[in-house]
Amino acid sequence: MTWNLHTAQGRADIGVMLEGVGPGAWPRDLQVTSADTADGVTTLMFTFCNDTFTGKGIARLRDGSCWTFLSSAQELLAHPEPKRRRRILGAEHGANNMSPDNWLDRRIQRQEGFGVQEQPYVLVVGGGQGGIGLSARLRRLGVPTLVVDKHPRPGDQWRNRYHSLCLHDPVWYDHMPYLPFPDDWPVFSPKDKIADWLESYVNIMELDYWSNAEAKSAAFDAASGTWTVTVTRDGEDRILKPTHLVLATGMSGIPNLPHVPGMDRFRGDIQHSSEHPGGAKYRGKKAVVVGSNNSAHDICGDLWENGADVTMLQRSSTHIVKSHSLMEHTLGPLYSEDALDAGIDHDTADLIFASIPYQILPDFQRPAFDTIRAQDKEFYDALTQAGFMLDFGADDSGLFLKYLRRASGYYIDIGVADLVARGEIKLVSPAVVTHLTETGVALEDGRELEADVVVFATGYGSMNGWAAELIDQDVADRVGKCWGLGSDTPKDPGPWRANCETCGSRPRYPICGFTAATCTSPGTTPATCPYSSRRVSRALTPPSTP
Repeated sequence: MTWNLHTAQGRADIGVMLEGVGPGAWPRDLQVTSADTADGVTTLMFTFCNDTFTGKGIARLRDGSCWTFLSSAQELLAHPEPKRRRRILGAEHGANNMSPDNWLDRRIQRQEGFGVQEQPYVLVVGGGQGGIGLSARLRRLGVPTLVVDKHPRPGDQWRNRYHSLCLHDPVWYDHMPYLPFPDDWPVFSPKDKIADWLESYVNIMELDYWSNAEAKSAAFDAASGTWTVTVTRDGEDRILKPTHLVLATGMSGIPNLPHVPGMDRFRGDIQHSSEHPGGAKYRGKKAVVVGSNNSAHDICGDLWENGADVTMLQRSSTHIVKSHSLMEHTLGPLYSEDALDAGIDHDTADLIFASIPYQILPDFQRPAFDTIRAQDKEFYDALTQAGFMLDFGADDSGLFLKYLRRASGYYIDIGVADLVARGEIKLVSPAVVTHLTETGVALEDGRELEADVVVFATGYGSMNGWAAELIDQDVADRVGKCWGLGSDTPKDPGPWRANCETCGSRPRYPICGFTAATCTSPGTTPATCPYSSRRVSRALTPPSTP
């Protein structure tokens, strides 16, 4: 109803939200499609419509009242997708419709004409799964959309990673829009298989996609309501003027490579985890990996498999959960063959997971991770005895909350943790690096570890770092950090709810910066601020924003 991902809590706040979007947006014609009751909670799935779209929703009833209520737009009434009976003909028969251009000619002409004959309405920077998934959706809606990516081929984001990389989440969780994986696709997808799938997806979905194209700069013109974006493609600059600019530059921002004294003196290789070429290069050599989360474990495992002498330096505690335990107790009920047998496909699973407000999600997750901790006690005991620092999150809510709050601090174990527990991958924990020498890594406790390569698995900044590079810091600040719930847990400072320093309202749109320094509408009140949830408006479109 709010045209974004927005949670209102309590009668007063929900009333303000409903008043703000107006009655035309309110759900009507609700039809219950399923209902079940467990642990005193009745869960209803339903369809509905409003003036603008058809939708699906989920409500939970508890103690005679509605506890949670989700509305989700499915299809715009004025712009139905051209599927089934609305599919295009594909050919114009008849003597008067003959044309020398075939389908491929027209597709090439369209792609090459952007910036010359036509401007993309939406420009997507980044051609990974996020960028092309959005592009496929927009193409079905008839929105002129161009994806630009700096790599030579779609999927190179995956091809260019280290040799042994596989996805850690299962196939049922990873489907792309409109084109699900075949039913014999592996549970955990190898990187090159994913890369080839993404390249095929671009072609099958007929997406307008420029390879070898890097966005160099972008600026918004408020007068025209368009962006000016300079894209260098195959060495030549092209100026594009989209109305909307999307940064689909990956779930993480710019790599965090710390400055450590002595880096210039070290005679071996220094690399961030994003640059790791694979363990084969370091067979028989000594490797030190700084970090203990997902990338650190993966790279340690890759180096160990290739015969390197590996040491992991753990700087702070890490949440670890075995992949099969995660599947059994958290992902499995929604994303698995058992879920499919129960009638829960991935679209339904996504809806169910989205229907749990983040503030109460810890209560849903904690019992599952309590069970995992008890079930895998021997595994955790072995890690602790090896000196590994473990946690289950600040409030014992486990992996998903760590992911949402800080996008770091965890590892989905596919076997490497056992190598750490057995000492086959050496562990120093806690470890503080003071400097590098010519031949190794010096620690605060006085030890020096010999190394031929030092890998810094030290994470990434927020995604808005790319906005600062491409546009400017002001826009990056207004967009804000892309992770964090305000939970007052480590690396996710509170408060949970914040009022705008300028108008005093709770922001309705995430572009609002919450502070007077980053306010885009100075001098406003709760009733006039274009981002406020208290703004009374009958408009069914969000405010126009850069």
